[in-house]
Amino acid sequence: MTPTVVFDTFGIVSKQTNGAVPSSYVIALVIMLLTAISYGKMVRVFPSAGSAFTYVRESIHPNIGFMVGWSSLLDYLLLPMVNALIIRLYVEQLWPDFPAWLTVVIYAVVATGIIAYSMRSTSNVNMVLLVAALVVMIVFVVIVVGQLTNGEGAGTIVSSTPFTHDGVSLGPLLTGATVVCFSFIGFDAVTMYTEEAKSTKIMPKAILLTVLLGGLIFLVASYFTQLRFPDNKPFGEFTDDPLPQIGLIVGGPVFQAFFVGAGFVAAVASGLASHASVARMLLVMGRNNVLPKAVFGRVSARTHTPIFNVVLVGAVCLLAISLDLELVSAFINFGALIAFTAVNLSVIFHFAIRKKQVEGARQVFTNIVLPGIAMVLTGILWTQLHADALIAGVVWAAIGFVWLLIITRGFRRQPQGFDENQPVTGFNKLAIEETDEKAAGPRG
Repeated sequence: MTPTVVFDTFGIVSKQTNGAVPSSYVIALVIMLLTAISYGKMVRVFPSAGSAFTYVRESIHPNIGFMVGWSSLLDYLLLPMVNALIIRLYVEQLWPDFPAWLTVVIYAVVATGIIAYSMRSTSNVNMVLLVAALVVMIVFVVIVVGQLTNGEGAGTIVSSTPFTHDGVSLGPLLTGATVVCFSFIGFDAVTMYTEEAKSTKIMPKAILLTVLLGGLIFLVASYFTQLRFPDNKPFGEFTDDPLPQIGLIVGGPVFQAFFVGAGFVAAVASGLASHASVARMLLVMGRNNVLPKAVFGRVSARTHTPIFNVVLVGAVCLLAISLDLELVSAFINFGALIAFTAVNLSVIFHFAIRKKQVEGARQVFTNIVLPGIAMVLTGILWTQLHADALIAGVVWAAIGFVWLLIITRGFRRQPQGFDENQPVTGFNKLAIEETDEKAAGPRG
């Protein structure tokens, strides 16, 4: 959940909604809050694992859980690539003569090299980057408020126009909401820290606060940006990612440098974290024979990292050379929305069907009505995705189904788990440790 992503997708959503980006964020925020409630309920039931895969596997059926996890794998694979794409779009605007393909190649090589060498936690660095990004965004809002009071943009700081006006309708707002859901992807990662919390009772609150605070940041930023830029004309040809243009127009070259810098470091931090996560997930899948163990389940004796997995993710990053942000975000949202829908469904299956907790209006409301509404709403967003993303997602799901048939031998046995946070031999909290048979033993 990178704060500056609101500016990366602003041009796309503003065009889709006819200048009502904040309304799409309101829709997405409501749906994400309802889904966060479902995550909060399930994390107390399964505190040791926090993925949609686990919730569906344990509450509904292992095979359905596999398919949900397989869809999530698409997100994992594409998240590092989308950060490479965002960086490419920045460079294209700042240095138009620099080859776009070379930007992506340099990023992919450097990121792959860093992760291949070490997969240590960067949480402290990410916190510093988060604070820096928020400071830049606060400065942005202050500057925009000053410009609005001086008559620029909408010429006011209080208006309903960013939410509704002539030409705004529900259909485009829902389409926009599918794009801005991209901003919220990652909130469920809070569940991975359940075992480190002083009490599991705090986790539902933590998940809700993550979504709520992130959503408020996105909402405030999009509101003032929409007031300052009622349409996309000032961005010219750069509507795919107008962050550099927004920084230049609002604060000039100096502020643009800080603004783009905040977006750049946030993209790099997000890219490295997601790169390491998917490499680890592929290793878990390899160790558990969900994927071929000889290929995906090995780590290097020298670097103590799963080199093949890391390089594979780096190769996927090269797709950023030609793809556009709207399409890639739709690909990612395909799997994310399926996972969110599945978690809401898991609440109904676990509490209402298996535990029979439907006595009284309160239990019916919390165990059926709330997750049911959230499930329907996420399902509606899923239908609003880009047509190409739906086609690609269905193809990906079909591949997963065929692979499920193979590894379960025609459903005669259950598929193994593959949570990204699932313990595997040779791991500790800080790094991937050596487990190769040639090594003397694990290192700390």
